[in-house]
Amino acid sequence: MNETKLNSAALTQGPSRAGARAMLKAVGFTDQDLKRPLIGVANTWIEIGPCNYHLRELAASVKQGIRSAGGTPMEFNTVSISDGITMGTEGMKMSLVSREVIADSIELVARGNQFDGIVALVGCDKTIPGAIMALARLNIPGLVLYGGSIAPGSYHGHDVTIQDVYEAVGAHAQKRISDADLLAMENSACPGAGACGGQFTANTMAMVCEFLGLSPMGSASVPALDARKPGVAEAAGVKVMELLKSGLRPRQILTREAFENAIASVAATGGSTNSVLHLLAIAYEAGVGLSLDDFDRISERVPLLADLKPGGRFVATDLYRAGGTGLVAKRLYEAGLLHGSALTVSGKNIGDEAKAANETAAQEVVLPLDRPLKSTGGLVILKGNLAPEGCVVKIAGHEHLQHRGPARVFDSEEAAFAAVQQGQIRTGDVLVIRYEGPRGGPGMREMLGVTAALVGAGLGDSVALLTDGRFSGATRGLMAGHVAPEAASGGPIAAVHDGDVIVFDVGRRELRVELSDEEIQKRLASWKPPEARYRTGVMAKYARHVSSAAVGAVTN
Repeated sequence: MNETKLNSAALTQGPSRAGARAMLKAVGFTDQDLKRPLIGVANTWIEIGPCNYHLRELAASVKQGIRSAGGTPMEFNTVSISDGITMGTEGMKMSLVSREVIADSIELVARGNQFDGIVALVGCDKTIPGAIMALARLNIPGLVLYGGSIAPGSYHGHDVTIQDVYEAVGAHAQKRISDADLLAMENSACPGAGACGGQFTANTMAMVCEFLGLSPMGSASVPALDARKPGVAEAAGVKVMELLKSGLRPRQILTREAFENAIASVAATGGSTNSVLHLLAIAYEAGVGLSLDDFDRISERVPLLADLKPGGRFVATDLYRAGGTGLVAKRLYEAGLLHGSALTVSGKNIGDEAKAANETAAQEVVLPLDRPLKSTGGLVILKGNLAPEGCVVKIAGHEHLQHRGPARVFDSEEAAFAAVQQGQIRTGDVLVIRYEGPRGGPGMREMLGVTAALVGAGLGDSVALLTDGRFSGATRGLMAGHVAPEAASGGPIAAVHDGDVIVFDVGRRELRVELSDEEIQKRLASWKPPEARYRTGVMAKYARHVSSAAVGAVTN
């Protein structure tokens, strides 16, 4: 018996398994194939949107690598929801829910077929944390391969991304650009396959995966359609076989130190607030204690070094040319801000990977340690009488760190978006968007449509927004998301009325409404939860089981 068939021998070996072998031979597997370790190739390919569109071709290269190293690949598909396409619609509620479905489906197929190892191919936002969560549960040798970033589009001679399209929608509503300008932007922003190009959620989580140690360092940085990407994919197939032989497993890699490294990478690059939600969920699956306070503590000591969109000048392909993820690791290691002994799937520790990184001469994407964009990282956690469990604010790319203004309360994203489009929001306002949390949505929609419309309307630096929903990685401005407890659970955000004065104080890490505790409790005493938006199906099931955003919106 092949000693690396740790699990699959029970499926394929011995006279009693003749029926299983007969079924597998029907689809082309041979006796020799079935004597080898069975390696699952979890593919999140879909034909809907660019982020995952090219993963079929990458899967072929992964399988070639597995075969060349002595394994038998077995590819299977799971789901994906394109955030960029569904943004601002009812469909966006399905996005975060899909993270759980992706994790569950990979776990089910891998356990059902008793795979010996696994490679997960990922692209759009929720496929990355979903895959990592599955690997943590399964704890069989495995790794994650990111499909890579889209190239930037070109509009009037400068680089643009999907962020610019959504901001152009806001500008168009205010008659600041023409129909023709909006169409030209729409037609040029997304030139081909790959995930959204700034340090938005997909690229943030791909970097997180490398800093956690579950993706080979530098693999995620290679753009989606770069000629070197198939070679990266083939190497991933070879690598999973090395992991199988060495016995290194995901939970040995997913340590407390690895999570702190991942948080540092987000802070240093101005990454997406969604990373907070996803890292909490991954830590839960890995059995590692992690809290919102850890994000604030680490971000406070990590400088913002990468000049990346949405707050900066550059996109992911620029970072790749500058030196890639490894260059970020090198900076953090040199600053003493990286746990260098943390293991990675390469077999090396992350400190050795960081020391080996190369920096392109005269690059401007990742700044030197003595000249950071900001002395602290891009994420802060606020608490107060509006968010007793906490909320998340990204401060990269803007200096609007204090705000006091009247509440404009909306019980859905659509209502808030309509108010922005109709010019009803004024300088100084605080938009409150509630009943969009994990339970209330259900599904905790992203709010890029609203936040980009505010920027497009010229209000990005003069208003603030808070929500129990989420933000896109492309969001910029003073925006507090993941407010917990959420409104649907009777959190204080449910008690806010139009005109109540709300205060953001980032320096003091505070979000509060200028009401007494007695008044808040009086209002909540007469509050009634809204009727469930879904009574049957996956959304109703999710709403019944999902936890607070403050612990990752996990379903258990």
